[in-house]
Order: sequence, then structure tokens, then C-alpha cells
Amino acid sequence: MLLKRTLENKIKQRLFTGKAIILYGPRQSGKTTLVRQITKDESDSVLLLNGDEPDVRNILSEITSTRLKAFFGKKRLVVIDEAQRIPNIGLTMKLITDQLPDIQLIATGSSAFELADKTSEPLTGRKYEFHLYPFAFEEMAEEFGLLEERRMLKHRLVYGAYPEIVTHIGQENELLRLLAGSYLYKDLLMLEDIKKPTLLEKIIQALALQLGSEVSTNELGNLVGANRKTVEKYIDLLVKSYVIFVLPAFSRNARNEIRKGRKVYFYDNGIRNAVLGNFNPIESRTDVGALWENYLISERLKVLANHGKYPRQYFWRTITQQEVDYLEEGNGKLFAWEFKWNLKAKHKIPNAFITAYPETQTEFISPDNYDEFLSV
Repeated sequence: MLLKRTLENKIKQRLFTGKAIILYGPRQSGKTTLVRQITKDESDSVLLLNGDEPDVRNILSEITSTRLKAFFGKKRLVVIDEAQRIPNIGLTMKLITDQLPDIQLIATGSSAFELADKTSEPLTGRKYEFHLYPFAFEEMAEEFGLLEERRMLKHRLVYGAYPEIVTHIGQENELLRLLAGSYLYKDLLMLEDIKKPTLLEKIIQALALQLGSEVSTNELGNLVGANRKTVEKYIDLLVKSYVIFVLPAFSRNARNEIRKGRKVYFYDNGIRNAVLGNFNPIESRTDVGALWENYLISERLKVLANHGKYPRQYFWRTITQQEVDYLEEGNGKLFAWEFKWNLKAKHKIPNAFITAYPETQTEFISPDNYDEFLSV
């Protein structure tokens, strides 16, 4: 089964415009499949290279424009998968873009930490960047129909939306355990900064348990037996390897607002549950509120990225624990949402927030109306 990705047409519009195209995203999120779809009409003109292969790394790490011409031959499209694995890839990509203007270069990377660092300066003004995440709600609704995708909500909360999971119903537990292992550790363990894999595992499990709660690196360090700076470093690497993302606290007016707080979310619910080895159905779980919050915020992130929209994203909380789950700020406007899984629960935006930000548009999101929130 091949689901149409929202980014496909957007990337096609950027082909042969004189710039490299870089596609970031987690391993197994469908980057290679998407690139093949984008280039299928010119399959005879495509050279597909994989940065995980040693001979590819050797050839591309130190190469001249003359050798590049010979290496590429008559190919018009050069695709480099897992480009972050190639030493000096930024300079190589700059060389291709500058010296071989008739060639369209597409690079994919599952580690923003490495690839972004290696290409930021050499490719300034010479690249388009896109982010591909696991399947988004709108992509699956388009494929399966809105009604059917809504019926799958409880399944998505537990198993997430990685392509392999969506297309292999009945094998979710086994596939997620395999995916979580290689996905979490393959890129990270290649980095020199990761000295203790067991510490990494403890940190990711602790973050999974604190889903939807404010994260203190001091408390986390005490819990896993590491200092604050080490915990900060590992969290940063997990972010740049597309395991987790961070939501900062919003603060403008009230004196009792949390100013430096942050929450950590997983890009995919299935990965979070695999980390804890918990695939129990929603009806028997005590963390359904946190799963609902993680699902909505991660899905919102996907749809915004797919449509090239990047508002600033926050949560809001006071020192007296009044809270708003999710905020977006853009074009001079502020929007706020509260997420409620239980439709019978009390629905109220804190008075302190309304008083401080009276012009804010607010809304409650529940299983009844969440599909509206997951569109743009």
C-alpha cells in the first residue's frame, strides 16, 4: 500500500530550480519511498546512493567536480540517502550544486544534528529543506476516508502512524519493538557524545513516563544518576534525531507564569509506548490523557510542517498549576487549545489566562471535533 504524501507535489515543484533539496525525518518515516515516487517518471535518470554504505562514503567524502561528472555519468537526478553519514557532505553537496547545475541533488537525513550542521554553512542560499514525519491524520483520512480514520483513533493512540505500522495491521507489537530499538539508537550510538547507551535508555524511559508533564532536568538527572548538563545533552540529541520534541512555556504578562518550563513529547505515540513496552488498549490505561495530548500535538506539528506553516508553539502554566495545553502564535495572533479525552469532564480556560490574554481565540478539542484541529 502506497499512501500519497502531502509533501510530494511541494517537492516536485522545487525540482531543477538550481538548489539542492534536503529531506529530513526519522528513519522509517518513508523518506526513500517518497523520493522514489517523486523521481519515478525519470527513473532511468536517477542515481540512488546510500550513505550507510562504506564505498559511497569513501567516494563522496573527498571528491572533485571532474570525478563527480564521471561518477554521475548521464544521470540528471542524484539522491543521497542518509547523507549525514558521509564526511564533508556539505562541501560535496555545494560542489554538486555549484559545478553541476544540470543535476538535481536530493539528500535525505535521519539526524538533523549531523546533516544540518554539515550543510548549514556550505549550502547557505543553495537548498530547500523539508521535514517528513510518520503518516499524518490528513494523509490517512484521504487514503482510507475520514470516517474510517476516525474509527482508528484508539489504535493510533496506542500504535502510532509509522508507515510500516499502518500497513501491517496485526503485527504492530513486534514491528514497533524492532522499530523502537533501531530507530532510537542507530543514529545516536554513532555519535561520539553517546558514551553510555544504558543512560540513554534510562533517560528516554523517564521522558516517556513524564509525557505531558513539565520536565525538570535536575529531577531527571537525580532519577537516572546523571548531572544536569549530561541530561540536557542527551535530550538535545534525542530532539535532533527525531525521537522527541520540546514545547516551551509561554509567558508575556502575568507575574506568576512559568517562564522557563518545557514539556517533552514524542513524534509518535507508538514509539513512546514501545519504549515502555506498554501496548495495552486505551480502555485499560491510566495514561490516556497524556497519550491524547501527545497525539494531538504531534499530529498538529505534522500538518503544519506538511503545509509549510511554522507558528511558534507553546504551553502555558502558572506557579499555581493553572494550565492551557497548547498555544500557537503567528501573524500577531494567539490561539489556545485545551484537550479533553473525557467529554464529561469540566471544560474551562483558566481565568488567569483569559485576563492576561483577552484577545486570544480559545477552543476545546475532544474526540468529537479533533479532525478540524488536524487540518489547516
